[in-house]
Amino acid sequence: MSPKKAAKKSAKSTTRKAAKKSAGNTSKGFTDEERAAMKERAQELKAEARWKKDKAEGESDLLAKIGEMKGSDRAMARRLHEIVKASAPDLLPRTWYGMPAYSKDGKVLCYFTPAAKFNSRYATFGFNDVANLDEGAMWPTSFALKELTSAEEAKIGELVKKAVR
Repeated sequence: MSPKKAAKKSAKSTTRKAAKKSAGNTSKGFTDEERAAMKERAQELKAEARWKKDKAEGESDLLAKIGEMKGSDRAMARRLHEIVKASAPDLLPRTWYGMPAYSKDGKVLCYFTPAAKFNSRYATFGFNDVANLDEGAMWPTSFALKELTSAEEAKIGELVKKAVR
């Protein structure tokens, strides 16, 4: 290679590296919490075959995750588990990205995201697109939870029943 071409190639390479480096400074990528959730999901995919054969196995994993939670997250997760089981006993309890979830026909229908999971100021109870909650052209798919009163519990029970229809 001629010295002229080598110098030109070296300049391009340096420019590309600088561009990548500056681009890397603006994009932080995944947070530690997001990376942990992805690792948990990879483990869950391996366990999924067991859950499909034995509902108790999925519930055991879900209850273990709830047991790891602290404070109001744990209390809400326990109560939500009772509500979902009572409202839709055919749903399969499991974990999803390390969070309590319930599936129908192999797809996650609803889930609980504890506030501590992503350092949020509130927990979330949400539904995926397999839930039959459609109302017109727009409807909510997740709900912020700071506490569970009897009114919220009743609303969640009704939403879960509607979602599985």
